[in-house]
Amino acid sequence: MKRILRRLHLLAYFASVLFFFALGFPFLYYYARNADRHYHKIVSFRRWISLAGIYAVGIRVEVEYEAPIDWSKNYVLCPNHTSFLDITVLNYLCKAPFSFIGKMELLNNPVTRIFFKTIDIPVKRDSRISSFKAYKRASTLLQEGRSIVIFPEGKIDETYPPVLQQFKSGAFRMATENDIPILPVVIQDAWHILWDDGKVYGSRPGVIHVKVMAPIQTANYHSRHFSSLEAEVYDKMKEAWEICNKS
Repeated sequence: MKRILRRLHLLAYFASVLFFFALGFPFLYYYARNADRHYHKIVSFRRWISLAGIYAVGIRVEVEYEAPIDWSKNYVLCPNHTSFLDITVLNYLCKAPFSFIGKMELLNNPVTRIFFKTIDIPVKRDSRISSFKAYKRASTLLQEGRSIVIFPEGKIDETYPPVLQQFKSGAFRMATENDIPILPVVIQDAWHILWDDGKVYGSRPGVIHVKVMAPIQTANYHSRHFSSLEAEVYDKMKEAWEICNKS
């Protein structure tokens, strides 16, 4: 019975997102014709659709801040990744316009497609050319004062219960080369509510707890030594993750 209820909740969640996306689509379609000019508006609609989608099915987000965040500055946000809901969490969290870097397959999703064709940055895994183009596009946005969200684990791992996987270097290289602070974000328990895409365990109502750590300045890290920054961020996030997810 529990599994059936979780399946029904997952269907309700997807239906909710599609409903609010359909409401906003005429506006998005218009804004997408000149995405650079309407960047902020597209970001606002992305946020509204994703948050309305979870609120309608009883999912909430609570955020704990290690230090005050000045959202007038831009950051390279580095969250862990265990759930489709992580994207919604970042939309809730980030008070300034930002772009995601995400897998190319999101261009095939009817909801995320319009965002990854306009404000977000698709990247094809295992393609050096695609990775280079995504890196250059993200660096340009950072130089324009916008923030970038990169999941440093690269993808949702198949391990269940999830653990924090080793990071890829792109986010840390980008932050040091552009002298942009890293903002580590630990999404502590989204996987309890909806793990991965929900196909295995479905979903349920609940509260997602998030810890936003203090920004890490990158000025003291040379661009050729970003691995030490990567290690520092990983250790801080792993400690916070394990405190919440003790086996």
